[in-house]
Parts: sequence; C-alpha cells; structure tokens
Amino acid sequence: MRVEGERHFDAPREVVWRVLNSPESMAKTMPGVESFDVADERHWTANVKIPLGLGGLRMKIAFEKTEERELEHAKLSAKGQGVGAIMNMETSFDLAEAESGTAMRWAADVSIAGPVGSMGQRVLQPIINQQVGQVLSSLEAQVEAAKGAAGGTPAASAAPLPTTPEGGALDGSGASVMGDAGTPHPPPAPHTDAEVKDYGEPAAADADPEPDEGTSGADEGISPWAPEAYDPEGEGPTTSTED
Repeated sequence: MRVEGERHFDAPREVVWRVLNSPESMAKTMPGVESFDVADERHWTANVKIPLGLGGLRMKIAFEKTEERELEHAKLSAKGQGVGAIMNMETSFDLAEAESGTAMRWAADVSIAGPVGSMGQRVLQPIINQQVGQVLSSLEAQVEAAKGAAGGTPAASAAPLPTTPEGGALDGSGASVMGDAGTPHPPPAPHTDAEVKDYGEPAAADADPEPDEGTSGADEGISPWAPEAYDPEGEGPTTSTED
C-alpha cells in the first residue's frame, strides 16, 4: 500500500528539517508509542501499540535513516514485528521553500505480512490513513513548538517598585527594601509578644454599679481628714482670736 501527500508548515525550513530528523520529536508524532530507544542519529527503535482489533497490535519497530540531503530530502526504512504481523515501510519527504513557510511532499510504502496482512487492503487502508493523519497533525504541533523555542518569547517585564522620597524602593507593604544608593535594607524584625505578661482574666465589674447602703462619714461625725469621731457642737467654752 502506498500513501502520499503534501503539507504546508508556517515555519522556516530549518525548523521543519530539525523536527523530522529528531528521533525524540518523531517518536512524539507516532500514535501508540509506549517507549523508544535511540542508538545514534541514524538508528532508533520504538515499541508501538497499533489500534488494530481487540486490544491492538503491539509491535517493535526499528528505524534507519537511509538517505539524506540536508534541508531537502530524507528517507527512512522501518521494520516491525509483532504477534501475527511483520511490517516493512519506507517513508520519504522533500522540503522546499514556500511563501510564508515550508512545503513538504511525503510518501510511504507499507507492506504487512502474516495473519494481519491477510485482512487485505480494504480493511487495512482506513487504519493506515487514520494513523498517517494523526502523525501529520502531531508533526505540525511539534514544528510549532520547535519554532516557538527557536524564536524565543520575550520575558514579561516586571512592574517597577514604588520608591521613597530619598530614592529607596518600597515593597508591597510600604516597607523600604532599597536604600538611597540601592543598598538593601534588612527586613523589619518580626513582632513578638515575649514580654507581654498574662495577669489572668479581668475582674468582673458592673456597668452601672449600685451605691452601697448607709451614710457618709460626715453624717456620722467622721472627719474625712481625721478618722477619729468629732462632735459637731463641742461642749465647754471656746476662745476667739477675733478682736
């Protein structure tokens, strides 16, 4: 079975080429990849679960880059083996500059032997088409991610801190964090209640206490300046100092 087509990427050709030739990036584009191992830049293997029938078909696939013209053309050979299936596949792609991006022409020749292969093209063709569509969509996402990483994103600029009249910076609470010449001030010491003593609960008091019953000391002949009793009208003669 042969499938082929074209794809446009809104990215420079160098970025697309780098993704297509990165085993790590290509492993992320393949649906059902459970693990992969890179031997070198031209050889790697992947353990894949292909959604075929109940439970899917697990297959170990060995990839080898067989042709390469940098930024223009590459070809891969893949051989996979699983329970009831042996797969051979050759894929190629060609890149060219295009308006506002890169144009890619791709092709894949796939052959499957064994009981699975006996299902025939009528059954396998829709499965292969579905897998190819997922690979191309994932490839586009990988190219976009690589383009963003290559171009970089500007870091968000932090808003300037307010300053004191002397030129020192203030933090969000209003405390000075920079001196007049930009020297950091130490943070204020945390408030502690180590010296606060606990004298227990306050004594109970009436909001409007009632006066004690009884009479004042003056009414009972008690001088407020001398606690001894006195007779308001003393007995005996008195002398006067007035003329």
